[in-house]
Amino acid sequence: MEPQKPGPVRYLHFDSLPDDAKDSQGRPALNRHSAIITRGHDFPGAQAMLYAAGVPDRETMLTAPQVGIASVWWEGNPCNMHLLDLAKTVKDSVRKQGMLGWQYNTIGVSDAITMGGPGMRFSLQTREIIADSIETVTCAQHHDACIALPGCDKNMPGVIMGFARHNRPSIMIFGGTIKPGYSETLRKPINISSCYEAQGAYAYNKLRSEHDPSLTKDDIMLDFEQHACPGAGACGGMYTANTMSTAIEAMGLTPPGSSSTPAEAPAKHRECMKAADYIRICLERNIRPRDLITRRSLHNAMVMMMALGGSTNGVLHFLAMAGTAEVPLTLDDFQAVSDKIPFIADLAPSGKYYMADLYEIGGAPAVMKLLVAAKLLDGDIPTITGKTLAENVASWPSLPQDQLIIRPLDNPIKRTGHLEILRGNLAPGGAVAKITGKEGTLFVGKARVFNKEEELDKALTAGAIPHGQKLVLVVRYEGPKGGPGMPEQLKASAALMGAGLSDVALITDGRYSGASHGFIVGHIVPEAAVGGPIALVRDDDTITIDSENNVLSVDVSDEEMARRRAQWKAPPAYVTRGVLAKYAALVGDASHGAMTDLF
Repeated sequence: MEPQKPGPVRYLHFDSLPDDAKDSQGRPALNRHSAIITRGHDFPGAQAMLYAAGVPDRETMLTAPQVGIASVWWEGNPCNMHLLDLAKTVKDSVRKQGMLGWQYNTIGVSDAITMGGPGMRFSLQTREIIADSIETVTCAQHHDACIALPGCDKNMPGVIMGFARHNRPSIMIFGGTIKPGYSETLRKPINISSCYEAQGAYAYNKLRSEHDPSLTKDDIMLDFEQHACPGAGACGGMYTANTMSTAIEAMGLTPPGSSSTPAEAPAKHRECMKAADYIRICLERNIRPRDLITRRSLHNAMVMMMALGGSTNGVLHFLAMAGTAEVPLTLDDFQAVSDKIPFIADLAPSGKYYMADLYEIGGAPAVMKLLVAAKLLDGDIPTITGKTLAENVASWPSLPQDQLIIRPLDNPIKRTGHLEILRGNLAPGGAVAKITGKEGTLFVGKARVFNKEEELDKALTAGAIPHGQKLVLVVRYEGPKGGPGMPEQLKASAALMGAGLSDVALITDGRYSGASHGFIVGHIVPEAAVGGPIALVRDDDTITIDSENNVLSVDVSDEEMARRRAQWKAPPAYVTRGVLAKYAALVGDASHGAMTDLF
């Protein structure tokens, strides 16, 4: 009989000491993974390198846990530019606890800088690179634990996916939100999204100041560009970064308050000073990421996203985090939560306030305290503090009675969630709509088709999308494979708002920034590049977006669609070499999180 071949290994698991291993004092061993190379003399070269890197003596080599401190630091982006300094504070806290801290960092892409250009195609795949980096360094270096400091929006799901792969005690510290900007020309708060909406108003000659009519539209644009982003921190509304940070805190993977503490607040450094306390708890109790990434905690993430009006990107990223942790999660789960959870936060992009404002009235913990009390959030899930989520928020102040940011649960902005999962003959595999109710719940219009986002951007810049016509702008060949990289389309969606094109809807097999709002549908599956129905739509077809009945359809008979399909030919690959070509070859569809490790 031939020996049986081993089955496929999804994740490579390295040798470690058993869970009940003890140190020389009879305490739980905290260096279960690094001890493989630091005990005895089986790996003398490894020990020689570690002494050279800073291990001070033999006792430390034998007993100290090794903690990787992974910052997504890089210069040139306010979301990330301060993370190296925060990571140094974390390393100092780890050192003071008698542990070894090894700093490293991974790459990121600024969505705001790349928005609307070819660079945006690289954004989503950085989530995979970040996860790859953290898995690689943690496992290759035999780290016992990981503390990650992300800033921009793909950073956070990337680090959590990395955690789920290596499954060693880990915590995430969010880099924090930016302060709101202020426009002197319009005399009102502004933020990064304001720049893109102003661009739409600029193109349609609607950009003017009521306070000073002498100011030109160029004066106002310059004011926005110079003052929208006043310092370090992630984009300030309930965009993707803050959607992910609040959701991951509700999952129990961050220190309490981490998601809403501003980047430049002294409290953020104090949070980093306590990082070693939390990672020691996780090491001592062997609290691992897959203990925390569960159906229950992901339900909490979805509740927070719906209550706060979070980004459509959250759907993509929660699916990927769940898939990496091998936890079942589908689009239907999002719809089930949306049907039950009220939308209560008056936060940008559809609302008035910013995360820095929410911080002033108690931050995310105060909101979670409200939702736990209402039994909408599961307060009994475990967290990295060793306490339950309810215990973490119990000592935080409740929301003030006179605050205006978070509406009462019995008087919400919308009685159900703002995200809807749509299906129909245009999206048989699903699509994600962001509909707050302010735009209505039903839209029927004539299709105007664009084969790439840049085609629509040119039309908007030229003022070629008319007012007064019910149009559904269809942007296709921008999915995970077709983009490739599923680029965000904030430039287009914001330009529509700025131009006052309220009678226009936008649908795509690509995705949107968390700053996008309006009547928008993204993540259409199957995407155009693989022959999905969106590839067959033609100008003047009638499209229906019905969020009441969760339908996205085109008024074309099955017979006509079949005829068009027979005539359709896949376009040549947009990119044929390099990292994007590799990504396009590996990536799955948006309804499964656009993951690259589905095989």
